[in-house]
Amino acid sequence: MKILIIDEMHLSIIPMLEELGHTVNYCPKITREEILDCVAEYDGLIIRSKTPLDRELLEKAAQLKFIGRAGAGLEKIDLDYVQERNIQLFHAAKGNRDAVAEHAMGGLLALFNHVIKANAEVRKGIWDREGNRGVELKGKTVGILGFGNMGTAFSKRLQGFEVNVIAYDKYKSGFGNEQVEEVNWDDFCASTDILSIHVPLTPETRGYFTEEVFQSFQNPIWLVNTARGEVVSFETLNKVLDTGQVRGAVLDVLEIEKFQKFTPKQQLEFNKLAERENVIFSPHVAGWTVESYIRINEVLVEQIRDLKSSV
Repeated sequence: MKILIIDEMHLSIIPMLEELGHTVNYCPKITREEILDCVAEYDGLIIRSKTPLDRELLEKAAQLKFIGRAGAGLEKIDLDYVQERNIQLFHAAKGNRDAVAEHAMGGLLALFNHVIKANAEVRKGIWDREGNRGVELKGKTVGILGFGNMGTAFSKRLQGFEVNVIAYDKYKSGFGNEQVEEVNWDDFCASTDILSIHVPLTPETRGYFTEEVFQSFQNPIWLVNTARGEVVSFETLNKVLDTGQVRGAVLDVLEIEKFQKFTPKQQLEFNKLAERENVIFSPHVAGWTVESYIRINEVLVEQIRDLKSSV
């Protein structure tokens, strides 16, 4: 097959695909207009998230057999049209799930122990032990929202901290085991102390976390979001942080991740978040490790190999 790669990838993917007999065109700088001009000649597309694969583009891809998404999120792909065309869709959530789980764990520990604040103070010659007194995970209930690849991997990282782990997944059941208790939404809200979000971005989850939803939690919660920033707005998060319903947050993702595209209101709300010592940010890098960069390739190529053998 002839395969076009339109985003930055670890270069190991090229020989991996060539060993399967495919022709690979690696064009990470290609523009949307250039893709539209040439996509008709390709059997496969490998993408990250730069270019939306909407109906306009996919209609041009007359002989497309598969799309490989180097990551987990599929929100920029017209899934209905992909299904209509019977185009195979591969994604690599298994490739970066361990990285995401470790990042979520590290962020949570940093939040509980004021690591970012303490580091900044000591560098300035401030030795404030009492002001940096930490909180222990032991005995807390961690609620995992969404129990797919990422949620499952995070639950494994929690073993050994003597926490209670519960999980809720609207579209999955029968996953409970000795380490994780499967619960309904009401029980999830009644017991959770730490909320870790692991859901995809869909019309249902976009803006899902309103003030009212946060108020459904019986206890004030700590929030960890390594999934999609659009599930909770800056404004809502500021409001629940102000009321104490959310005690602190670890945010690897933002409502909008291109600062230059903030509205004046979003800029104001983001500035308020950035001033809070109980909010930790990172630039959507939870799944972005040295190891995952290569593992994502391996996961995608394995799926493409299976497709080739079935053709």
